[in-house]
Amino acid sequence: MNRPKISTVPEWITETINGGSFPVVDLNTGSNGWASPPGDDFPLRSVDYFKTKQKSPGGDYLLSPAGVDWLKSTAKLDHVLSRPDNRVSHAHKEARSRGESLNTFIFALNLQIPSEEPYSLVLYYATEDPIPSDSLLHRLINGEDDDSFCNQRLKLLTNVVKGPWVVKAVAGNFGAFLVGKTVKCSYHKGSNYFEIDVDLGSSAFMAAAVRFSLGYIASLTVDVGCVVEAQTEDELPEKLIGAVRIYQMELSSAFVVVDDDDDQKTLKPCRMMGSAKGNHHDDDKI
Repeated sequence: MNRPKISTVPEWITETINGGSFPVVDLNTGSNGWASPPGDDFPLRSVDYFKTKQKSPGGDYLLSPAGVDWLKSTAKLDHVLSRPDNRVSHAHKEARSRGESLNTFIFALNLQIPSEEPYSLVLYYATEDPIPSDSLLHRLINGEDDDSFCNQRLKLLTNVVKGPWVVKAVAGNFGAFLVGKTVKCSYHKGSNYFEIDVDLGSSAFMAAAVRFSLGYIASLTVDVGCVVEAQTEDELPEKLIGAVRIYQMELSSAFVVVDDDDDQKTLKPCRMMGSAKGNHHDDDKI
């Protein structure tokens, strides 16, 4: 893993990193999986940005990667960390029951991808340390009730590392954009987590670009990072919250989420959503 914020990775994070049906892969040779790219691959606003307009390498992540889920369902998946079958929140709950990781905070970015059967690419990050109260990340998580800070500040950074030129040309329009000003976002805060659901289908232009890119997805390698945009000098330099590199994803590899008829949002049977233990629902007990 690249540049972890947590010096000693807790057992439950090791479990969520390695236990997903969308696997962590080698940074240089991976395929149909994810890895953590160097933070320096992301140019961010430097300490002198408002004077020089210069950017500098992103450096270390603020939060540690804690896993990636590639999901498909019959309906758009919202607030995934609240689901009883969410494998990341479940693993952390188990750790807490053992008296471990009592101060962990989880940050999740749920990229909702428009399709006939909606997909979600969920990126999980975590920290064992308190988030500094004077940081932009703290303001993002504990912002105003009207979500204005989140809408105006959360920036998504994307880069097509490998892929057809036509996709790179389309993706270039979204190399760095304020998410809440481009598409509809929903924010969910729990006692130990913060989730951002990004509805990529809520903008006609974004939806068209995403659907076009899906046709080439098996040949794409894409970096996705997020940062809270600095808008005043005292907020510089920007700090990278976290990032993932997605390698040549196959649509067929998505974990199929099937809700019960009574809408209790659990899988049949009680298999953890996104778990590598099985990507097919059947009548077997696990």
